[in-house]
Amino acid sequence: MSRAFVRESDDSDHDLNVPVRPQLPPGIPNRITPEGARQLQERLAGLLENKQRLVQAESQTTESEAQLRKAQSDIRQLQSIIESIVVTPAPSSNRDRVCFGAKVVVTRSNEHEATYRIVGTDEADFDRGYISWRSPLARSLLSKREGNRVQFDSPSGLDEFVIKSISYD
Repeated sequence: MSRAFVRESDDSDHDLNVPVRPQLPPGIPNRITPEGARQLQERLAGLLENKQRLVQAESQTTESEAQLRKAQSDIRQLQSIIESIVVTPAPSSNRDRVCFGAKVVVTRSNEHEATYRIVGTDEADFDRGYISWRSPLARSLLSKREGNRVQFDSPSGLDEFVIKSISYD
């Protein structure tokens, strides 16, 4: 049977998986914060170390060969992402407006406070409050100032909030 039709296990012992992300439209820069670029470089270094360990392993089982192929694929994907990034530092002026890299604290209409950081597509992590600059929520915040009311059409309906503070780390 051809190896093309054999399912290899995707399980691996390392947690250095490269996230799958949607492609950006042509002509749109792949912006990333300096911190995000550093984290991608660290992740690549970890993948390269893992690959080296797999290559140096004495026993080359079918499982270890599959792990090596997965590591090589992850490395190629991450290298491709790194080649496409445009490191975008926080603005040196207009720091009173929401721009790329801003940390924005908002108060929702139900008095619930939330903090978001506007980051690149490859570093977005909603659980941490890091939202892609291309997301509808980020686009509704960009260029706004402290005290501005912002309406956002969320999946659960129209949401309104007030920008409480803007900062840049």
